[in-house]
Parts: sequence; C-alpha cells; structure tokens
Amino acid sequence: MRDVTNIICKQTVFELIAPDSTVSVNVELTYSFRDPFAVEASFRTGNAQPVVWVFARELLADGLSEASGDGDVTVAPIERDQVELVLTSPSGHARFHASATVLSDFLEHTYAAVPAGAEYSWLDFDAALTDLLEKTMD
Repeated sequence: MRDVTNIICKQTVFELIAPDSTVSVNVELTYSFRDPFAVEASFRTGNAQPVVWVFARELLADGLSEASGDGDVTVAPIERDQVELVLTSPSGHARFHASATVLSDFLEHTYAAVPAGAEYSWLDFDAALTDLLEKTMD
C-alpha cells in the first residue's frame, strides 16, 4: 500500500474583487494524495476560521487556458498571467483574481506526484469503504 499521507501545499495571495475595491486574501492551496482528484483552497481573512473550498484539480488546470466549470466553482483566464476564480454558494458569490503562474507551478507539482490518469492508483478503496461504513453505523 502506498504512503497516502503526502501533501503538497502552496501559500499564495488572491485578490478579492469587490464592487469598489480589491482586497488581498491569503490562500493556502493543498493537494493530498488521499483525494488525488481534488484541490483544497483555504481562504484566510483576519483571525476568523478559514473558508475552505474543495474542487477538481482538472477544473483548475483547464481554467488556466479556457473557461471551465459551470457550477459553484468557475475558473477562466482573464488577462496576461491572471485567472479569475468565482465561488458561488447560497449566501452569495466571491470573485478572485490569481496569478496563473502560481497556479500552474502548484499544479505542475501535483501532476509530477500523481500524473493525470493515475489518480485511481492512489485511491485506497478498502479504507474509503471502511470509513463510509463506519460513518453510516454512527
């Protein structure tokens, strides 16, 4: 069995685009081998608990070159070295601009660790099934 505790993290800053201003937001991007299809983005503002979004690694990768996503998360290139990430929830939406270079570098590290198409080889189906069964028994 593989060591699935490996994690790739990248600290960065996204710009939250508001109607009258732009606010810098610290973001931690995380890729865990436990869920090789997903990227986690943890948004930190002040001392409050971070707001965490999880979305497909492929969605982020596709969004570097073309508009991607049609649900709660969309990613699209907008100008030289900039990507727009829009997060939508029942309580509203947030629009961020981020460096395409930073996102691309992060994704390159994730694909070097787990190549596209090899994600299933990292999934521990027995552990996932056991975890699921334990949760339904509670």
